[in-house]
Amino acid sequence: MTQRATRPSTASRIAFIQSSWHKDIVGQARRSFVAQIGKLGVDRKSVDLFEVPGAFEIPLHAKLLAQTGRYAGIVACGFVVNGGIYRHEFVADAVINGLMRVQLDTEVPVFSVVLTPMHFHEHEQHREFFFAHFVTKGAEAAQACASTLASLKKIKKVRSKLQ
Repeated sequence: MTQRATRPSTASRIAFIQSSWHKDIVGQARRSFVAQIGKLGVDRKSVDLFEVPGAFEIPLHAKLLAQTGRYAGIVACGFVVNGGIYRHEFVADAVINGLMRVQLDTEVPVFSVVLTPMHFHEHEQHREFFFAHFVTKGAEAAQACASTLASLKKIKKVRSKLQ
């Protein structure tokens, strides 16, 4: 059964959900997102940060936050790595599918910066690469968020005229 959030049209905040695994790397996306969203004209203080233990916990938090009606958009950020036990692909798949379900069920857009590298090792070269990669992905998420929120605002106007 699909449950839609009752959202007031004034929802203007953005929730940023970040997993704590590899926090030093994942945190780069949050910092980059907040900086870029500010450059795009969105008040940086309108971004609320939520931390969860790992990526697997992100979809439930996204769903509950979407249902509050307070958030115009939700950004999910995590790093799912192969820890030597073959499960990272299953976790990543479950997280991404969960996030898609949240946005389709609640009509609150969800943006994913949940990344699953083919290979990640705890040596300086990989850490530097992914550190920089999360900076890029955070900025890209801000661009996607601002663009999508503007587009959805136009769609809501059209829908309200048709009703």
